[in-house]
Amino acid sequence: MKMLRGLIAIFLIALIPATRASEAAASISDGYVTTDDGARIHYLQAGQRHDAPALVLIPGWTLTASLWREQLQRFSSQRRVIAVDSRSQGASSIMLTGNTPERRARDLHELLASLHIDRCVLVGWSQGAQDVAAYVQQFGTGSLAGVVFVDSPVSAGTNEVDIRKEFSKAILSGLSRYMAQPADYSAGMVRSIFRHPPADIDAVIAQAQRTPVAVGAAMLVSDIFGADRRPALQKIDRPALVIASADSPLLDAQKDMAAAIPGAHFVAVPNTRHAVFVDDPQAFDAALSQLLKAADSMRGE
Repeated sequence: MKMLRGLIAIFLIALIPATRASEAAASISDGYVTTDDGARIHYLQAGQRHDAPALVLIPGWTLTASLWREQLQRFSSQRRVIAVDSRSQGASSIMLTGNTPERRARDLHELLASLHIDRCVLVGWSQGAQDVAAYVQQFGTGSLAGVVFVDSPVSAGTNEVDIRKEFSKAILSGLSRYMAQPADYSAGMVRSIFRHPPADIDAVIAQAQRTPVAVGAAMLVSDIFGADRRPALQKIDRPALVIASADSPLLDAQKDMAAAIPGAHFVAVPNTRHAVFVDDPQAFDAALSQLLKAADSMRGE
């Protein structure tokens, strides 16, 4: 009988992590906000605390909010966490217009207003970095407690062709491949951004392929060449973090960007690819935690 009770106890203890993980996953819910031009923007949210700035997570080109699941779970005990499907991505509306960082910044502004979030930390990864810069350019920093750019410098607009020639050539040649073979290109692109692919990599690829090719191409051109968003960096007067893959081909550009933001902290994470926060969530979350502490300390300023 003692042996049976012992086995039952071991069995119950073994269940605890799985139960807690299930409870954390169950706490993530879906929502939608409709913008003034009719786009239905999908988001994931977790956490109920309103005494700290919300954490708002923005994905990269054609990708989805679900990639931020670990951060939704990790930080939702401390604050409200929102991960956004940008327009024409994930479960949000496919739109034929407004597929630019500037319009996505307005979408974000409307989403925050609808959710009654008056103070937040914006985290933009890849394409999302352009959205964060566009947000600061249009709306300033009054509602921001902090800003995070993840593995992407903000665009210099048409100056990219002169400043980062090899990068610009790679984007333009990749664009032609994308237009010719969109399914293969999307699959290859998604797989290339992870050193440690998530278990649901096929679902991530399928979601990326949901964005129509013409829309995806327009997004990419607008993101990289559509506007010079560097002036927004000088407007950032909140705690700021630039976090990059140590193997990024744009590492020096990101260091320069961090230097252009007053007081910004720069972190390079080794042994990761473009999806830094998926490949090494421990290092990413540690850096983000430090930024959040600084943001929390500025509450009410």
